[in-house]
Amino acid sequence: MRIDKYLWCVRYYKTRNIATEACKKGHITVNGQAAKASREVFPTDKITLRKDQIVYQMTVLDIPQNRVGAKLVDIYRKDTTPSEAFEHLELLKLSKSHYRANGTGRPTKKDLRDINDFLDYDDEIEEESEKNE
Repeated sequence: MRIDKYLWCVRYYKTRNIATEACKKGHITVNGQAAKASREVFPTDKITLRKDQIVYQMTVLDIPQNRVGAKLVDIYRKDTTPSEAFEHLELLKLSKSHYRANGTGRPTKKDLRDINDFLDYDDEIEEESEKNE
């Protein structure tokens, strides 16, 4: 079975076209070699694919006849993705939430005044502590 069809069958990609594009971009390797969409996949092949900033690793156990349900996916592949990959994704999500919300753009004048007031307040506290010492 072709690699793009296999990845579509085991539900890593929503459409075969998206799987084919991932192959063209070099996001998919089979046994350590970059794979074209037409590359044949056999049981015991090790597939590595990069999707949504996670590097998934899997071993092919069997070849499905057609697209399978989500509950049956584990019959056809063994997921060997390390847990650190998912932890890295959680860190990325947390770091993005630290910044301004999407669509808010640059700080407004009011935001800048608030920031400056906060920074001035910190400077005043430092000056007072130096005077008291």
